[in-house]
Amino acid sequence: MHTDARGPSLLNPPPPRPEHTGPYSLSFFYTGLSRPRDGFPSFQATAYLNDQDFFHYDSEDRKAIPSYPWSQMEGIEDWEKESELQKAREDIFMVTLKDIMDYYKDKEGSHTFQGMFGCELQSNKSSGAFWRYAYNGRNFIEFNKEIPAWVPQDPAALNTKQKWEAEEVYVLRAKAYLEEECPAMLRGYLQYGKTYLDRQDPPSVSITSHGTPGETQTLKCRADGFYPREIELHWIQGDDTQETESGGDILPSGNSAYQSWVVLSVSPQGRASDSYSCRVTHSSLAQPLTVLWQGARAEGSQGAREQ
Repeated sequence: MHTDARGPSLLNPPPPRPEHTGPYSLSFFYTGLSRPRDGFPSFQATAYLNDQDFFHYDSEDRKAIPSYPWSQMEGIEDWEKESELQKAREDIFMVTLKDIMDYYKDKEGSHTFQGMFGCELQSNKSSGAFWRYAYNGRNFIEFNKEIPAWVPQDPAALNTKQKWEAEEVYVLRAKAYLEEECPAMLRGYLQYGKTYLDRQDPPSVSITSHGTPGETQTLKCRADGFYPREIELHWIQGDDTQETESGGDILPSGNSAYQSWVVLSVSPQGRASDSYSCRVTHSSLAQPLTVLWQGARAEGSQGAREQ
């Protein structure tokens, strides 16, 4: 097939990149404390779009404050209306915490009530939802939208179930929220933020080594600044994957990106044999990235990004 300096022939165009279809999720995490302390108000809520902070609310400011970049997207949400909704949810949430403490006569110490709920879309269709609560770290009550009903997981939750199911309409509203309202809100947010959630930021990869000549050398392969979160890092000797000593965790690195690393110890005998390399697999890379370590020198394979 003929090509020229301007790129591939129009008779053989590159295959189109498939449109990302998710999954996308909208989730809320609530925490109530019976005894607030500095830095920890009595109630706080954080919303997430996928794994990205969407907005934060707490009992001190009583305002839904959007996180970047959502704060720059005009029209994505009516933040005053959202603040009023969170105030109402705060009131119900803290009354429930008091009811549980009264049931157990928990007068001493600090007690915690947590709530988690949200929904997911795959190919623009609802593909999952959850709504559950915990008291002092133990499962408390969960909504089963198939029954539909609140399912107690703690003795005190029987009272909560009776209160929340006093009228059938409340159960139907919870079911409608998970199956209809939450997915509809998520679709609306995606009209503004889908490009941001679909972005592909490749990792910067670096290798460092520590140790004295003639002794065991510690090699660290680090990947920085990548998104989305999923990534694989492996140390390779020759064609064999090596078992690493530590690392593998994926942590935020700032700017809504992530970092990860793997550590390997290499004996003097090992350094004298096959070379070692770090192999990185990430969705932003057309193929796995291999960075070679030889002695105290790291060389990136073609396309490697180093720091």
